[in-house]
Amino acid sequence: FADLVLETWDLQCERNGREHRTAEMGCQQLVVRRGQPFTITLHFSGRGYEEGVDKLAFNVEMGPCPIETSGTRSHFAVTDFPEESGWSAVVQQQDGGSLSVSLCSPAGARVGRYSLTLESSTGYQGTSYYMGDFILLFNAWHPEDTVFLRDEDERCEYVLSQQGLIYQGAPDYITSTPWNFGQFEDDILSICLELLDTNPKFLRDQNRDCSRRNDPVYIGRVVSAMVNCNDEDQGVLAGRWDNHYEDGTSPMAWIGSVDILKRWKKFGCQPVKYGQCWVFAAVACTVMRCLGIPSRVVTNYNSAHDTNGNLVIDRYLSETGEEDRRSRDMIWNFHCWVESWMARPDLAPGYDGWQALDPTPQEKSEGVFCCGPAPVRAIREGDLQLKYDIPFIFAEVNADVVYWVVQRDGSQKKSTHSSVVGKNISTKSVGRDSREDITHTYKYPEGSDEEREVFAKAERETSSLREEDEGLHLKIKLSEGANNGCDFDVFAVMNNNTETERVCRLMLCARTASYNGTVGPQCGMKDLLNVTLAPQEEKSVPLRVLYEKYGESLTQDNLIKVVALLTEYQTGNVVVAIRDVYIQNPEIKIRILGEPMQKRKLVAEISLVNPLAAPLNNCVFVVEGAGLTDGQQIKELEEPVEPQAEAKFRLDFVPRQAGLHKLMVDFESDKLTGVKGYRNVIIAPQPK
Repeated sequence: FADLVLETWDLQCERNGREHRTAEMGCQQLVVRRGQPFTITLHFSGRGYEEGVDKLAFNVEMGPCPIETSGTRSHFAVTDFPEESGWSAVVQQQDGGSLSVSLCSPAGARVGRYSLTLESSTGYQGTSYYMGDFILLFNAWHPEDTVFLRDEDERCEYVLSQQGLIYQGAPDYITSTPWNFGQFEDDILSICLELLDTNPKFLRDQNRDCSRRNDPVYIGRVVSAMVNCNDEDQGVLAGRWDNHYEDGTSPMAWIGSVDILKRWKKFGCQPVKYGQCWVFAAVACTVMRCLGIPSRVVTNYNSAHDTNGNLVIDRYLSETGEEDRRSRDMIWNFHCWVESWMARPDLAPGYDGWQALDPTPQEKSEGVFCCGPAPVRAIREGDLQLKYDIPFIFAEVNADVVYWVVQRDGSQKKSTHSSVVGKNISTKSVGRDSREDITHTYKYPEGSDEEREVFAKAERETSSLREEDEGLHLKIKLSEGANNGCDFDVFAVMNNNTETERVCRLMLCARTASYNGTVGPQCGMKDLLNVTLAPQEEKSVPLRVLYEKYGESLTQDNLIKVVALLTEYQTGNVVVAIRDVYIQNPEIKIRILGEPMQKRKLVAEISLVNPLAAPLNNCVFVVEGAGLTDGQQIKELEEPVEPQAEAKFRLDFVPRQAGLHKLMVDFESDKLTGVKGYRNVIIAPQPK
């Protein structure tokens, strides 16, 4: 027989991409999911393949030092009886000189970029053909993959959806901000693989790191560390919380991960300035979804940062309600992290499912700024000894808060204050733009027997408040929404639930604040030295907060912290109430003109009314949306926008992909920043 000569071959990127749900990554390269067969076609010249005469085998190799024993190299022959555990190649059909072969990786293969080589031999003569590279991802559709997720709607949301909503604001005024995850946009996959190859564990021991890339627990931990740059590890984002962002991009201005990851790559893996918790979480979510691990961003309201691990957050207030910074413990208005879905074969049974991963740099874990993966179920059960970092996240959702009021003579009085930590834990619903409350997955109902058992196991005292109730109650209420540019009222509502008259001092103070709990200057105050509450009486005291007072010092988080102290003269007891008021930005209006169809021009008309009493200068609109716009579109307005006038522009774009997409808009100016809006657009497929 003459030698078998391979003339051309076809990796069938488009067909395999469709079948492996990676088509949106483009058809320039082959991207497939592990455990699932993919087809390639070989074209021979002269004569066709003859079974029994010709031997065909493939080599796949991944990483800088491919080794069989590390799972980063495999040599396998074309056969009708593939082995269960390894790579396989089976003839599908033969048509003259062309041969279709179905290749399949094991469901536990290492993910990453592989080279593919064909070895063909007839008799003693052999030839080897390098056929190109392909990328292997995790497979949430395969029952034997450790990231297998049963529900198709969930797989669509948590692996395939390129856009979502992230919850922010305050616990009693939850807002959502749109985010463009963009995990299938051009270059993002190769940037995510580069991220894995930049991580210190890879640089220390390339063989060991590559051999562990079959494990989503390992990958999650690496991604959690690499999204922040606090370990001098060339991480993606630099965090900053002090309201000085002039030498970078303000964390509030981002509307997607694509821009951030591309900047990181473009500037030689230098950290991008600046991120805060939702930016870290969203970028980590993009990387995890890109690699095929189901992931979502979650928000915890009134999130505790317990630095000394005692599950108590001590806050100190002066008699006038000013915070005294003698404790590093903080309560953040909200804090975002990521949950990723995976099995935990490294733990006892029962901890598979959602795992918390927190890429925001807070505390070190095994010497590195990373956090997780921590099984959400272990957090709920108080199993603090399991891997990884469960005590820290347990405290974020369960710590007790004690407010100490520091008297003039320096003595401290413990105040009563109801349980606040770990409220309204939120994530975007599957397939809908609504909020799903997942608090019950992190904690048992307050006051339940299960909660008591978990607290006992975790050595957290149950809240002192439940034992002692002095009969004086205090709440802060808001009449209606507070709009940026307007004055508004807050009310201190006092109740005397006893049969005796009480004489008190009421201190009410408003300050601008950041979402991580730090406060700025005062923007409203009332000090009533003589408030008399008759038995069973309720009284309401208003405080007017003026725009001319808060406008200058309002941070980009748009929060005002209102603190009320009610001190009873007779006993000296103090009741504290605290409420964060979210100042609403104006709405961005988006109108779509034309018939939305794939590869046909559309026009978006985007506008916003200036609600402030002063003109807005340096106005910029930024628009993006995976599948809709080609990257980011930036429009700088030449003229200032006068008070009550409309900032408006029209954007032409050609949608690349059919289906439901979000067009996202961010508006920046000198006095109004981080204003977000989005519009769902359903793009009809191009007629065939």
